[in-house]
Amino acid sequence: MAENKHKHGEMDISVQEKTFEGFVTWSMRVAIASIAILVFLAIFNT
Repeated sequence: MAENKHKHGEMDISVQEKTFEGFVTWSMRVAIASIAILVFLAIFNT
C-alpha cells in the first residue's frame, strides 16, 4: 500500500489565495453595480 507522507500546511496555496481574492473582488464589484442599478431604477421609476 502507498504510504501517506503528506504533512498539513506544507502545500503552496499562493495561486489559490490569489484566485479567491480575485473572485471576492469581482463578486463585490458585481454586487455594488447591481445595487446601484436597482437604486437608479427605483429613483427614476415613472
